[in-house]
Amino acid sequence: MVSRTAVVLMIGLLGMVYQATQLRPPQRDSPPGNSPRVRLSDGRYLAYREKGVPKNKSKYKIIIVHGFGSSKEMNFLAPQELVEELGIYFLLFDRAGYGESDPNPRRTVKSEALDIEELAEQLQIGSKFYVIGVSMGSYPIWSCLKYIPHRLAGATLIVPVVNYRWPSLPQNLIREDYRRKLVQLALWFSNYAPVLLHWWVTQQWIPSTSVLEKNPLFFSPQDIEILKKIPGFPMLSKDRLRQQDVFDTLRRDFITGFGDWDFDPIQLRNPFPQNESSVHIWQGYEDKVVPFQLQRYISGKLPWIQYHEVPHGGHLIVHYSGLCEAVLRALLLGEEPLKLEQVRP
Repeated sequence: MVSRTAVVLMIGLLGMVYQATQLRPPQRDSPPGNSPRVRLSDGRYLAYREKGVPKNKSKYKIIIVHGFGSSKEMNFLAPQELVEELGIYFLLFDRAGYGESDPNPRRTVKSEALDIEELAEQLQIGSKFYVIGVSMGSYPIWSCLKYIPHRLAGATLIVPVVNYRWPSLPQNLIREDYRRKLVQLALWFSNYAPVLLHWWVTQQWIPSTSVLEKNPLFFSPQDIEILKKIPGFPMLSKDRLRQQDVFDTLRRDFITGFGDWDFDPIQLRNPFPQNESSVHIWQGYEDKVVPFQLQRYISGKLPWIQYHEVPHGGHLIVHYSGLCEAVLRALLLGEEPLKLEQVRP
C-alpha cells in the first residue's frame, strides 16, 4: 500500500514532465550556447561535445546517451588511464529539446535512434560505433537495437527504465508494483489534465527536488550519499519547470519513454547472431526506481544480453566508483567484471 505522501512525492517527480500539449516550443534559429552543433536533415540542431582521445586516433568510438533531466554535460567517470590505454573517443550530445539542442515536436522512440545515426554520420565516426544509455537514456538504446543494429559495434544499458506497457511483461511481476500505478497516474494527468498538472508541480506545497533527493522511497542509502556529492536534478527545480521549453521537453521524453511503442523489446531477436557485437544491462540490486526483478526477467528472455547486477547498487550506479571502468571493460574487451560488491559510492 502506498502512502498519500508517497503518491504526492511521486506525482511531484513524474509530473515535472508535462506542460500544455497545444503549444509548440520555439525553434532555435541560432545556437544558444558555445557548444558545437550539427544540423539534421529535418532542420533541427543537435549540440554535442567530445571527450577522450582524438577521434582520428581512437580505436573505440562510443556515443553516450543521457537520461531524464540531464544533458551532454553528464559525468561518465571513465579513468583517464584506461581511456588513453584503449584509445576511447566519447561523443555526448543533448537529446532533442535538452541543453542546446532543438526540440522535436514529433519525437518518437524511432526518432531517437535516427538522431543518433545521423549525428554519427555527420561527425564521420565510422560505419559502426558503440552506444551507452543511462536510465531514461536507455530507451534510445532499445531503439538502436531495433532500427539501426547494423551501425552498432556493441551496446550497454545502465539501469534502463522499464515501460510497463510492454506486452510481454508478466502481470504477476507488475500488477502490484506501486511504480507502475504512479506512472499510469502521471500519464493520465499528462494526457487529460495538463493544465492542472502544470499548476500542481509548480506549487510551493509540492516537495522540491532537494526533498525528493533525500527520500528513501526513490533512492537507496548509497544513492543518497551520491546525491550529497553531485548537483542533483537542477533541471527539475520549480524555476526551471516554469519555463515552457523545459516542460515540453520533459513531457515529450516521458510520454515517449513510457507510452505505447511500436515494438516490444522483450520480443527482439538477437541482432548479432554471429556474436560480432555484445549487449549489456547493468542493474543495481537496491534500485528503487527500476526493480531488479524486472531486469532479471527481461535479460532472462533475451539470453544474448549479458546481465550484470551490482549487489549494493541503487539507481545512480553510474556515479559509483569503478562502475564505468567495469562497463567499458565488459563492452569493449569482453572482460567479466569481478567483485561487483566493491562498486560503491
